[in-house]
Amino acid sequence: MGARRFSLKAFKTFNYWLKSYNAKSSPSFYALAFTTIFFLICAADLFSNSSSNSAYLASYDKVGEFGIPQTEKSTESEIPLLSLQENEEESDGENHDPLIPPENLSRDERIAWFRRQLPELEILQTSSLSQQFHSRVLNFLNQGCSVLFHIIWMSPAKSFGKREFLTMDTLFKAHPQGCLLIISRSMDSRRGYRILKPLLDRGIKVFAVTPDVPFLVKDTPLEAWLEGMNSGTKDPGHIPLSQNLSNMIRLAMLYKYGGVYMDTDLIILKDFTELRNAVGAQSIDSVTRKWTRLNNAIMLYDINHPILLDFIREFATSFDGNRWGYNGPYLVSRVIEKFGSTPGYNLTIMPPRAFYPVDWHRIGRLYKKPQNESESTWVESKLNELNEGETYAVHLWNKITREMVIEEGSVMARLIAEHCVVCDDIRKG
Repeated sequence: MGARRFSLKAFKTFNYWLKSYNAKSSPSFYALAFTTIFFLICAADLFSNSSSNSAYLASYDKVGEFGIPQTEKSTESEIPLLSLQENEEESDGENHDPLIPPENLSRDERIAWFRRQLPELEILQTSSLSQQFHSRVLNFLNQGCSVLFHIIWMSPAKSFGKREFLTMDTLFKAHPQGCLLIISRSMDSRRGYRILKPLLDRGIKVFAVTPDVPFLVKDTPLEAWLEGMNSGTKDPGHIPLSQNLSNMIRLAMLYKYGGVYMDTDLIILKDFTELRNAVGAQSIDSVTRKWTRLNNAIMLYDINHPILLDFIREFATSFDGNRWGYNGPYLVSRVIEKFGSTPGYNLTIMPPRAFYPVDWHRIGRLYKKPQNESESTWVESKLNELNEGETYAVHLWNKITREMVIEEGSVMARLIAEHCVVCDDIRKG
């Protein structure tokens, strides 16, 4: 134990020396520093085989189709989880959401309310843990990813249930070498770790990380938007701010890291590797066959793709917290309508069958078991259509289906059985 303390103290001292000198320091300083630390480590190793974490040198090279940021390989075989495990346990009584304003407030009253709430809005602030966000993300990506996925979870970890777990479960069935980042303060905790453990125990690459929102918006038009929010001078609107923060964070994450953003109410059926710079149409005109509405529940983009900057500008300049979907799916629709044909953008608009093969008002039928031969035939036909056709994922419209029981023999029950890894029983939610 004494040797470990000695070695750790040596590293902390060495790190302090390095931070105290800039790149113009003399070579003799570095020679002396490295000689000293080498001696200290050797002395410590006489008593212990423990080692300190290696330093990580990050680069921002574009690698693969999604331009995933890479770092130099760490000597550690596993991603450190110490900061995650040291977080305090979530309170069992945590139900209060400081991002939902009281009803029937005027604009001025809502701004005044929001200004009073600002000290509670940790998601908008930088903390000691969030300051590690970028380095933790790059460290995680050292493992190598066939595809990088992101999801965002703004609610307490205790509300991340089996239906949400299903999205991850089916994702890794289709992408066993994929990586999943969960951008979430609440999931970056002991409780979150326990939720993810069935996947982690199988060697699956999933990681919950507390976001640094100021870092994510830095050097983008969103920086001014965040300053307005943090100053308490901008109207957050009556729609829960968490919803619009999710809309904003997904754009910033894709812009800075690239990859695939997805909501947590999906079943993933096929490998996304061949898709690039794509978004899905939710509906199309029955006559012209042109899309009428896009949806931002799944988006795939290269790092720094210019359409993402167009999305970000639109969010920052036209934000309206009083109109549902205005800063989300409607934003994506109006921006692509305006800029989508720009030369060099090379965007792909996927047809509804790719991600939204069943509309929200018909989704309930997928949860029902067949009652007769005709319904059994329909179930087999629908399964064949989804599994063998051009459907990559099924959006489940969780607000409608969350409380629905997944009946034995239904399309949903069959899809889950065919496309799961952990295969936990989620039929009753």
